[in-house]
Order: sequence, then C-alpha cells, then structure tokens
Amino acid sequence: MPIAMVNDGTILEQRPLGQASDPCQWIKEGCMIDDIRQDTDARMRKSIDSVKGELTKIRTGRATPALLDHVLVSYYGTDVPLNQAATVSVSDARTLSVQAWEKSMVPAIEKAILESELGLNPVTAGEIIRIPIPALTEERRREMTKIARQEGENGKIAIRNIRRDAGNHIRDLTKEKEIGEDEEKKGLEKIQLLTDKYTTAVDELVKEKEADLMEV
Repeated sequence: MPIAMVNDGTILEQRPLGQASDPCQWIKEGCMIDDIRQDTDARMRKSIDSVKGELTKIRTGRATPALLDHVLVSYYGTDVPLNQAATVSVSDARTLSVQAWEKSMVPAIEKAILESELGLNPVTAGEIIRIPIPALTEERRREMTKIARQEGENGKIAIRNIRRDAGNHIRDLTKEKEIGEDEEKKGLEKIQLLTDKYTTAVDELVKEKEADLMEV
C-alpha cells in the first residue's frame, strides 16, 4: 500500500493501489490542504497574541510590569515602548517601580504614564518613578470584566473570519478541480479543529483575566 508524506514526514493517507489512479495528483492535493492549514494556524495564532495584548491593557488591582507594556514614551523624537527606555519592576503587590535608563528621560516617562488610559498617578523621586496601583472598586471590576469579555469575543470573531477564508479557499480549489471532494471534506475538518482549538484558548484567556479582576 503506497504512503504519501509531506515535507515534515506526516503521512497524508494510505490507499490501495487500485484507488490511486494518479499518485502525483493525490500528493499534490494533500500538500495544498496542508499549506492552507499551516497558514490558517499561523493567522489564528496571531489572533490569540492580539487578544493577549488587549487583555494586558486591562488594569487589575495587582502590580504587574506587563501593565505598562503598551505605554509609549517619546525617546529622541521617536515613540518607543516604555520597557525600551526603562526597567519596570514590582516593589510590592500594589506598587510598580520604573527606573529610567537615562535621567533625562524621567519627565517623558512620567508624562507618558499620566497620559495613558490606565488611571495611574506616578510619584517621582530622583531617577525612580513609583506607581501605586489603586484597588478596583466593585463597579470598576464589573466594567473591566465586560471589556475583557468583549476583547475575547473580538478574538473569536477574528478566528471565525479566518476559518471562513480558509474554507472558501478550499472550496475554490474543489471548483477549479485542483482537489477532489474527499480532500475538501478532510481539509474543512482540519480547519474546524483549529477553530475549536483557538476558540477554546480565547475562552481560557478571558477566564484567567476575569479571575485576576475579581481577586481582591
């Protein structure tokens, strides 16, 4: 029984000799589907990274350096992430400490933190900027939870759109006689498995964020 493999050694399928009228076409079909699956996987992974980034922007009541990841500082005329101009560390559960790499950058860093949408009030002492993290009120926790869920839903919409694009691509290949109906069915099943995997990942990220928000 012949065996077809793609570059990574994955067995695509085994067929009796009588069913493989054109082995080259059969291998080509499998590679086309695998290319679409890999592209879909990469795009969905980027959607997960985007959700992670958006959830990081949502402030909880705990001090974490990641809270300032999206704060941009004007550095010699160019906006750069804060962590490329200073060292951010945790002083205690409710306080962040920011040490500028250059003393002249302290005012710009302080301004960037104040003008961010995080609602933080930095306190500067020499080259060290301390940032108290105020506790969230119950109302604020509920608001942040709604935002987290919306970011999760946005991520799942993006993943479903990627699934749609991949599905359309596979169906177009069938219409153009590039692949057979069996390969189309298998390809769509693979795309659905990826969709389920990354949708579950989004739900888990949102659940973790909600737990952080509700932690007193």
